[in-house]
Amino acid sequence: MNTNMAINITDKLAATQQPVQDLIRKRWSPRASSSDGIATEDLQTILEAASWAASANNEQPWRYFYGKNGQSGFDTIFRTLMPGNQPWAKNAAVLLVSVARNTFAANGKPNPFAQHDVGMANAQLLLQAAALNIYGHAMGGFDKETLRQVLHLPEEQEPVCVIALGYKAPAEILEEPYLSRELAPRTRKPLTEISCEVTH
Repeated sequence: MNTNMAINITDKLAATQQPVQDLIRKRWSPRASSSDGIATEDLQTILEAASWAASANNEQPWRYFYGKNGQSGFDTIFRTLMPGNQPWAKNAAVLLVSVARNTFAANGKPNPFAQHDVGMANAQLLLQAAALNIYGHAMGGFDKETLRQVLHLPEEQEPVCVIALGYKAPAEILEEPYLSRELAPRTRKPLTEISCEVTH
């Protein structure tokens, strides 16, 4: 087991407006990552957590593809990242692609909930990673069509995001503008801005 698992994710705990589970407060998206390998059993545990997310009709429309740093699969995924993500994502232990199947398996009709359901699976994946003291940073900055081609995805499957996974490294390994972003406080909109009770 990797000795980095002894590290506790306590820096940058979310200052929530209401009490929430500690695991939710711990999860965040750093860019400073160690390329130390993630044990296969830990990676499988992270994927298992994603597989138990809720989905419309229990369709489970998620698919995951991943590459480990130092192997060709990692490089294949890495080359599809936008230039703004490559300088820091190169240090991740794993690059993982979440993919949505946008049609129902039973009848081939469009599944309008697929992207939502993949998002739910990704959330559980990231929380399970945090429980193992592994950080995840989801990215939308990648060439979707190129990634589709290199993964040989059929027409009904679509890349949703790329997630960099790894153990946390000191922020100082980052250059600007990433260093300032890494050290900036975490913030969220107030609940009054994102929620409203229906009273009529």
